[in-house]
Amino acid sequence: MPPTALHFLLLTFAGWVNKRQQDVIAYLIEENRVLREQLDKQLGGRRIRFTDDQRRRLAAKGKLLGRKFLHEYAGLVTPDTILRWYRKLIAKKYYGSTRRGPGRPSKPPETAALVVQLANENPGWGYTRLRDVMRSLGHEIGRTTIASILADHGIEPSPERREKTSWSTFLKSHWEVLAAMDFFTVEVVTLHGLVRYSVLFVIELSTRKVHIAGITNQADDAWMRNMARHLTDGFDGFLLGKRYLILDRDPLFTRSFRAILRGSGVEPLRLPARSPNLNAYAERFVLSIKSECLDKIVPLGERHLRLAVKEYVEHYHRERHHQGLGSTIITPDEPPSDDGPVRHRQRLGGMLNHYYREAA
Repeated sequence: MPPTALHFLLLTFAGWVNKRQQDVIAYLIEENRVLREQLDKQLGGRRIRFTDDQRRRLAAKGKLLGRKFLHEYAGLVTPDTILRWYRKLIAKKYYGSTRRGPGRPSKPPETAALVVQLANENPGWGYTRLRDVMRSLGHEIGRTTIASILADHGIEPSPERREKTSWSTFLKSHWEVLAAMDFFTVEVVTLHGLVRYSVLFVIELSTRKVHIAGITNQADDAWMRNMARHLTDGFDGFLLGKRYLILDRDPLFTRSFRAILRGSGVEPLRLPARSPNLNAYAERFVLSIKSECLDKIVPLGERHLRLAVKEYVEHYHRERHHQGLGSTIITPDEPPSDDGPVRHRQRLGGMLNHYYREAA
């Protein structure tokens, strides 16, 4: 089987697995709700008593979810309680105590943190492999200690971790041939009242470079076909060198649109319904351009909208620092300088600002 076909099957399977996981989570949430109702009846309103081990397990898993998801899914205890347990039970274990019992002292926090990092970044490594790597890094640590550290941080043993590959890790292994496409809409004030415009864009995952493919208030199949031809142009098409294009289930990504992409060697990958996290980089760009620019202006006609989008994309590429890229600028204009005078560049009347040192 050709590698490209294998990659496509893997991406399709990953999307299907994500949908199945969502269904399983929804079932477990409902099952948990039913069990809590039964438990409340039996306890007669009395509080549930947890052991330290139960608190530690809930705290380790809850910390990975974060406060937002805990508010949505946690039922036995409140999110604040889970996070407080984490601070007390997890942090206390590695940051010392004035009262210690018999036995070996716990490993320093930096040693435990390194074990957790190695395990998370290498799901296939078992306790023995982790021990050997730690030894090569100058840390003498046993398999039992490694198992204890991973258990305290809610990390499963290697056989279970090996079967779980995160979507971000999977994407990064295919960076150079992947792009993503999406729409966002903007309400524009015109002589005829408010008109909704659609902005079609493509983002290159490896570099985060964004290309605005088109802006229109009448997006249809013919317009989408025209966009596909421009993007796959053999001379300067933005999708040159790309093998896969991530799309959601928007009806505007029509069959004929996808056929033009395939005819040019770009395989469209349609994501499962209601799975925005699988297109996170495109979603993040939409959030950025709206929160930093479009939500702060009232577009007065199509020309004004096009100007605002163009200026923001220039700012996004040449002036904005990106945390996902190590807080660097995608394509900086100015060479780095430590001793030149500080300069200030404005866009859109000072809405977008850039500060830099002019080369001496």
